[in-house]
Amino acid sequence: MSGELIRTALGDELVVGRTFRGSPEDVWASITESERTARWFGPWEGVGGQGNTIRVQMLFEEGEPWFDARIETCDPPRRLGLSVLDENESWRIDLLVSAVADGTRLRLVHHLRNLDAIGEMGPGWEYYLDLLVAARDGTPQPTFDDYYPRLKPHYEALARPDGVGQGVEEPGV
Repeated sequence: MSGELIRTALGDELVVGRTFRGSPEDVWASITESERTARWFGPWEGVGGQGNTIRVQMLFEEGEPWFDARIETCDPPRRLGLSVLDENESWRIDLLVSAVADGTRLRLVHHLRNLDAIGEMGPGWEYYLDLLVAARDGTPQPTFDDYYPRLKPHYEALARPDGVGQGVEEPGV
């Protein structure tokens, strides 16, 4: 479990990350090439590039829904920023890729409007990043039941007003 809640001047950010063997360019390809995203999240259709809107499918969700995502930031192989509008609401994430001593670090930053659903979002992002680990390593895929409800208390604790489990304030992404 790697998730933390970062409070910034711009709002709350749920941050979940993983470290991978391989170069930043290879990890970047895992999060931007439709054939590779299909292995851990779902395929996408459209023309990639900053300012464009693509259609993304969530293969590992009930009903395998599609949603629109606007590419707000595309700075290969460092940062991909997406604004998403699904059937329920809009949300924004950044995928940050950086070289580290033992490979490449991927940080997923979900910019939160409120903390109401953090107990579901945190385990969900943990699950998806572990699907990415499995896709890259060729290991068996986890199931969501391995994450929820087991991780829900950790993420709800991050949002408690007493600050237990919260990260320090950092500049917004």
